[in-house]
Amino acid sequence: MSWSRFEAESPALAARVRARFDGHPHHVIATIRTDGSPRVSGTNVEFTTEDGVVQLRIGCMPGAVKAGDLLRNPHYALHSATLDEQLAGGDAKVSGVATLVGSPTESEAHTFVLEIDEASLVEVEGEELGITSWSVADGTRIRRRK
Repeated sequence: MSWSRFEAESPALAARVRARFDGHPHHVIATIRTDGSPRVSGTNVEFTTEDGVVQLRIGCMPGAVKAGDLLRNPHYALHSATLDEQLAGGDAKVSGVATLVGSPTESEAHTFVLEIDEASLVEVEGEELGITSWSVADGTRIRRRK
């Protein structure tokens, strides 16, 4: 589902997760290699609006292995940059399926729209860990752990 739909279904969580991705340019994306093992790569994200729909996107340089991974198997997990040990502002994750935009050649950059199936924000709250999550299947849930 688009970022806009995620925002409509869980507006408070979407705003906090977006703030984490907007707060720093460097993040980590996990993709799936040809042998089925995970690959983690650095990436930048951007939020774009097209026909009133907000989308989360990433770009890949020509020949980037993460682009090849996403073309073979579009499943991804994206993790926000952790800026300090206290997790100020939280630690955000989203996952879902990436969709290629356009038809780039092998020598051109690739852009992917990241559809959202799950999202979470983990925050340190005193002596507790606060976990707010959302998924297509379960909606928004809030848990606390000591």
